[in-house]
Amino acid sequence: MEARTKTLWTFVITSVALFMVVLDNLVVSTALPVIRTELDATIEQLEWTVNAYTLTFAVFLLTGAALGDRFGRRRMFIIGLSLFTAASAAAALAPSIEALIAARAVQGIGGAIVTPLTLTLLSAAFPAERRGVALGAWSGIAGLAVAAGPLVGGAVVDGIAWQWIFWLNVPIGLAVLPLARMLHESHGPDKALDLPGLGLASGGLLGLVWGLVHGNADGWGSPTIVASLTVGALLLAAFVAWEARAKAPMLPLRFFKDRAFSAANGASLAMYFGMFGSVFLLSQFFQTAQGYSPLEAGLRVLPWAAMPMIVAPIAGALSDRI
Repeated sequence: MEARTKTLWTFVITSVALFMVVLDNLVVSTALPVIRTELDATIEQLEWTVNAYTLTFAVFLLTGAALGDRFGRRRMFIIGLSLFTAASAAAALAPSIEALIAARAVQGIGGAIVTPLTLTLLSAAFPAERRGVALGAWSGIAGLAVAAGPLVGGAVVDGIAWQWIFWLNVPIGLAVLPLARMLHESHGPDKALDLPGLGLASGGLLGLVWGLVHGNADGWGSPTIVASLTVGALLLAAFVAWEARAKAPMLPLRFFKDRAFSAANGASLAMYFGMFGSVFLLSQFFQTAQGYSPLEAGLRVLPWAAMPMIVAPIAGALSDRI
């Protein structure tokens, strides 16, 4: 009974943390028009409130798992959750758009540490024959957070103020942190950190995102934009080359020889590329062009964003059988 109780608590703790982190990917989307007005932000600055989180989240996601392997998964989970909670409070208190962008970047780092460790901790808590169901539920919770993001953001902005989309994380984080000490501590077999890989991936992604965000304003043929995009592409190519020969790569390229692994990653790339690329514009179109309130805009995004929540648990259960 004790083992079952501990497994249940592991599922609850990791699920709440995952929901809170993933929610912040999209919760800010329906608040952008209000933030633009209240903080006197430009469109480029609004883009960076989203991109600052997404960029640091993407860059440090692989590193979060590696840090857990080296220093302890429970320990790094607690550190990441603490960082995310503190950054949420800083975002809520941000007096300017620059301060908000900086807080969002720190949020992304905390989220990047927490997210892979929720998966690792959950996988270790369930036996192999039930792992598909557990991971399907994990994906469903992530899908629920994606679907609820624009809706929750719209409701909070309509009912209270945009700052509360970040304040909501603080009591949740403070409640989960002491419970996280119940989790079983574990380490991974590979405790080396791929610092060159981290540097190349970080620089490459930063160059590409910087060029894409500033391309319209500066001109796509301007030397700054061309240089940014070129350097970003070259650094990512160097990252792939380095990972192919590194002794402890942060992204082992041999995984991509597995057709199922490559197909799953390709499908995920297509889904998230379309979703996160579109929702930034959709939320502003509904509110600015169509005249809907933030809550009404969130409701109109909900059916489109809800499908991962519905499909993922079914796919997880089927994976154990098929």
